[in-house]
Amino acid sequence: MTDDKLTYRRQGFGQDLDIVAPFGLLIVDFVNGFLDPAVFGGGNIAAAMEKTVGLVGEARRRGWPVAHSRIVFADDDADRNVFAMKVPGLLALKEGSSNSAIVSQLGPETDELVVRKTVPSAFFATGLAPWLTQRGVRTLVVAGCVTSGCVRASVVDAMSLGFLPLVVRDCVGDRAIRPHEANLFDMSEKYAVVMDLSDTLELVEAKTPGSAAVIGGSSRR
Repeated sequence: MTDDKLTYRRQGFGQDLDIVAPFGLLIVDFVNGFLDPAVFGGGNIAAAMEKTVGLVGEARRRGWPVAHSRIVFADDDADRNVFAMKVPGLLALKEGSSNSAIVSQLGPETDELVVRKTVPSAFFATGLAPWLTQRGVRTLVVAGCVTSGCVRASVVDAMSLGFLPLVVRDCVGDRAIRPHEANLFDMSEKYAVVMDLSDTLELVEAKTPGSAAVIGGSSRR
């Protein structure tokens, strides 16, 4: 165990969360611009998106509520904010921009929610929380990018709103690996369960009522 982990353990961080059903899936900002290294991409984002194809397929098979987020600024930049001041290129992400469109591999189905946002969190000033609550979601499985930015912000807000966040390690990505790993560590210690896709699917099977395994679901709009 590393010195950092020992410090966190000594101070009481990193306790387990009792993951329970029903489950929902949030896919954060897997849009064309974040898959393109010439725009906002790079690092392990593309690999994370490819893994997420399998995750979303499993979520749909199980009938989970599935939500996607994308950054969308007004055509006239009237909603320009501090986020855009720090990263001016974000203002190019408009409703009709290809770079703001969700990648075709994960294209939302008709009963899935698409959240448009202008800040990192998919929850801030959006209807995501009540949409998930109405569908009974207790554990929110999270995929997307970037780990150190919009994923982390969404996970912190999910936890703050009372959802149990489960971050799928190989389904989240960042343009730089050190921030990716640091934020996975921090989320695991403070806010969420973090595990690989294979372990996530095994846990889901075990926690789904009526499944053969027994290690707490499913729901859908």
